[in-house]
Amino acid sequence: MKSLKLIGLMLMIVILIVPSFTSQVDAAENSTKLRVLITSTNENAQERAKQNYGMRWDFNQQGFTTDVTTAQYHALQKNKNLSVELVDKVFLDAKPGSNESTAPNDQTPWGIEAIYQDDAISSTSGGSGVRVAVLDTGVNKDHADLSSNIEQCKDFSHRKSNLIEGACEDKNGHGTHVSGTVLADGGSGSGIYGVAPDAKLWGYKVLNNRGSGYSDDIAAAIRHVADEANRLNVNAVISMSLGSSSESSLITDAVTYAYNNDVLIVAAAGNSGPTADTIGYPAALTRVVAVAALEDVQENGTYRVADFSSRGNPDTAGDYVIDVRDIEVSAPGRNIESTWYDGSYNTISGTSMATPHVSGLAAKIWDANPNYTAEQVRTELQNRAENNDILGGSGASTGDDYASGFGFPTVN
Repeated sequence: MKSLKLIGLMLMIVILIVPSFTSQVDAAENSTKLRVLITSTNENAQERAKQNYGMRWDFNQQGFTTDVTTAQYHALQKNKNLSVELVDKVFLDAKPGSNESTAPNDQTPWGIEAIYQDDAISSTSGGSGVRVAVLDTGVNKDHADLSSNIEQCKDFSHRKSNLIEGACEDKNGHGTHVSGTVLADGGSGSGIYGVAPDAKLWGYKVLNNRGSGYSDDIAAAIRHVADEANRLNVNAVISMSLGSSSESSLITDAVTYAYNNDVLIVAAAGNSGPTADTIGYPAALTRVVAVAALEDVQENGTYRVADFSSRGNPDTAGDYVIDVRDIEVSAPGRNIESTWYDGSYNTISGTSMATPHVSGLAAKIWDANPNYTAEQVRTELQNRAENNDILGGSGASTGDDYASGFGFPTVN
């Protein structure tokens, strides 16, 4: 009898525990949100899905994106009228740094001196009339060295709203840092200078404060830049110091859209070097200028490509033609001082830091040649890079190599 009572008690415990555990699983499945792309050849089915799940971004024939619970995702996978896939994540391309200072150690850091080819330069100029859209973690629009240049401030990363006008708060620092390298204007005279301080900044927050984001938000921001450039009839450069190891069809199509609308796109190659074939996306795309990182070290009579800088495809090097996963140009990227999210200054490294040097130079070139197309600006960058070949670092060699690309484009 005792054993039967014990068995009955155990069964009761199991009965009590299992529903509790199941409810916890259900709760977890209904609280975890997943970003998905939903497509269908059945227009009615796709419209019903939009009504049922809501819509974040509409990419027309590519489908639409939305946030769903894990349980909803599993249910969507069983729907024969719909195709559902997870949206890719994208991350920063920078190496940690922790050398903050309340005032810049040098108003014209070594990267600025290098790209201007002037060790004694005390200020910079250029970029007037050109917009540089920095797609990143946002920007401190009140920083003394950036406040007079900020023209647009938009948040594409917020979970509850796909686009917030006038908001681009940066609590990470990365976006403010790269923005400063593009166009910091020295503030009241004691601040730091970027490459093209007369350009206007479009600070588009596409990554959260941890430095990650979704490819659909980035794709939407890229398209938005192109639309805004057309609306305002201005020349625009997109600067992206972010990347992913895999290609996103949403970003690829957005890049094509921007390219066809005469927008120049510059992106960080990545920090997975010195191994070959390690360029991330979107830099690996042929319609994007992929930038490698240089360091302030002379080797074989030139600056040296940093070991961390991602390398391109050795099989397509040497022909001065941009193929998939090719480094195009290189620029200063190690120990770069620039503006920081709290109003101070910081020194960090990465191809993230190299990219805004090239974006700023593109703005200067477009300022001097306002009738150029984006492709002509890109050709000018390539020509200047050819004239400043890089011979230092693993994989670097004479001509178009898989480490430094065409070379280092400079102001003069």
